[in-house]
Amino acid sequence: MKKLIGLVMFCLIAGSSYGQEAKDANGRRMQWVQMLDKVVRPVFMNMAADQLRKNMPKEISPVSDNPDARIKAQYLEALGRAFSGIAPWLNAEGGPAAEVKLRDQYRALVIASISNATDSTRADYVLWKGAQPLVDASFFALGLVRAPWIWEHLGSRTQQNVVRCLNQTRATIPGYNNWILFSGMIEAFFLKYGYAYNPLTIEYGVRTFMYHWYTGDGLFSDGEHFHNDYYNSYVIQPYLQEIIGIAYQKGGRYKQEREKLLKINERYAEIQERTINADGSFPAYGRSIVYRSGAFHHLANMAYKEQLPASLAPAQVREALYAVMQKTLAPPATYDKNGWMVIGLNGKQPGLADVYNNQGSLYLCTEVFLPLGLAPDAPFWKDAPRAWSSKAIWNGADFHGDHAVDLK
Repeated sequence: MKKLIGLVMFCLIAGSSYGQEAKDANGRRMQWVQMLDKVVRPVFMNMAADQLRKNMPKEISPVSDNPDARIKAQYLEALGRAFSGIAPWLNAEGGPAAEVKLRDQYRALVIASISNATDSTRADYVLWKGAQPLVDASFFALGLVRAPWIWEHLGSRTQQNVVRCLNQTRATIPGYNNWILFSGMIEAFFLKYGYAYNPLTIEYGVRTFMYHWYTGDGLFSDGEHFHNDYYNSYVIQPYLQEIIGIAYQKGGRYKQEREKLLKINERYAEIQERTINADGSFPAYGRSIVYRSGAFHHLANMAYKEQLPASLAPAQVREALYAVMQKTLAPPATYDKNGWMVIGLNGKQPGLADVYNNQGSLYLCTEVFLPLGLAPDAPFWKDAPRAWSSKAIWNGADFHGDHAVDLK
């Protein structure tokens, strides 16, 4: 009898502990979901109602190179970038009841937004032709690659419109830098969903980066010259990983490149995590810094794909990324009175903008939300909080060192 009572007490205690852990994990996840909602709601509520052009402010860089053209492009920028960041969450299932309800709402909003953005009879039909539209059509295509659920629920008419719109981007010749991956991503979308695609466009991007532009220690140059900025994260490594992954899945191509890229990706994830300071800030160098938390697109993507190196615990990365979100997305000055993001990194700082920035550009920040595509019981969510590198080191904890990686 005593043994039975003891067993019952043990189960009650263990169950209570498990229940608390689940509650804590759900709480951590909902913090992310609530931040996602705050950031993207103005974009999708307005575009779903066919009122994005009418209601979205026209804030552009004070040093804009072409104000009229930048405003015309901002609507696809807002859609493509916001969608690509929340796509894994839209594709996921489960979570707390409040999250499930919100996800269902956003699925409907995103489908309506895509319908309006690709229908030339609608007020919110966006610009698909030209240089800047190539960039943001590729983020839009990336969103569709990450969210098969959305693609499958668009309906045949909207799917046809999407294909027609993405085909328009083929007339744009990309620059000889990370832009070749924008064209590659659109072709990867066509490949993934069974449409005619240009394998040479994919080959060009993969071969050029993997055989000519890898500089070493986890970093690629952005073209023929290395730039000390966040473009390895904004575009290069997440795009390469997705493009190569689709080509490998569909036809077994790039097996060697895929294996090499994973080693590069792992090393760059280590570098990214080390740049997040103890307070969630990070070095504000390089162009496009107003993309805020989008600077950690790569680290978030590696966490989402559960491909973090052994040196990085998932909960450690979760805490680091949340600190970045708090630093870059939480300050009240990040938004105007109607909830639209304003230009800056830590509040409103238009002086940080580049010539090509507009209000739509800023929504690349949503790439930090990629881990919401993981199941609620994944280690990223359920594991207890753990200090990231800088927080541990600068609080006096003993910690492992960091070393360069040479690929043989």
